[in-house]
Amino acid sequence: MAISASDVKALRDQTGAGMIDCKKALEEANGDFEKAVEILRKKGAAVAAKRADREAKEGIVATKVFDNNKKAVIVETNCETDFVSRSDDFKAFSEFVLNELLKKEYSSVDEFVNVTENAQKLNDILAKVGEKVSVTRFTYFSAPNGYITSYIHTGSRLGVVVVFDNVANVTPELEVMAKDIAMQAAAMNPISVSREDVPQETIEKEIEIYKELLRKEGKPENMLDKIAQGKLNKFFQENCLLEQTFVKDNTKTVKQLIDEYNKAHNSNVKLVKFVRYDLKDAKK
Repeated sequence: MAISASDVKALRDQTGAGMIDCKKALEEANGDFEKAVEILRKKGAAVAAKRADREAKEGIVATKVFDNNKKAVIVETNCETDFVSRSDDFKAFSEFVLNELLKKEYSSVDEFVNVTENAQKLNDILAKVGEKVSVTRFTYFSAPNGYITSYIHTGSRLGVVVVFDNVANVTPELEVMAKDIAMQAAAMNPISVSREDVPQETIEKEIEIYKELLRKEGKPENMLDKIAQGKLNKFFQENCLLEQTFVKDNTKTVKQLIDEYNKAHNSNVKLVKFVRYDLKDAKK
């Protein structure tokens, strides 16, 4: 049967698939619109299977803070090219994923993508953009007695969520400080909140590297531990968020910034957690 241009356009408007694919789907379905939609979705699933081994290293990092800054979620969705990551279709898919994560607390990416509606959305966006698309990772946050804020860097390629505890009163000054610390984590890429949170394996690896370098410099063996410890302290200062120099005022550390706030407001606010998602991580 003859397929009209208006039918092809209507199918394209609904699915976002290419004009040629829409025409072929309608011809295969003998003009049955719903069957044509199903054909396009199956095609999307088939393309997804073919692209499973492709690398999706571009994308979007998105966050949502809700429940009066007591809860939050951060999610990374990926595609293959920067061009697609900036498309309205991919942005809408990322927003869909974020909103779905707010409806139910999923335990894993697999659980999320195994939901029928979510799987269909994934196939639909793949059919539209013609690239591998994936929901790569997400993290939920909850601070019943605290305060949560987030920061998304320009371009949505980097996002941070920071969590504070012991927050009895949310002041404007706290909101500003929290946002500044989120931006600090984005810019300075710390590995932990404090030195106590650094994995022992990381510490031992750093010490061994320092000692090996010192040996090559000819330092006496009985001095290695002391010198390595000094270098380790420098490592903590550069890589632990609380010990980092505050980027907006290099006369104080992040810990001192929080201490000053607590003294001024007679409070005991504590920075307890941060999560930093960076698309660069997918390129390693």
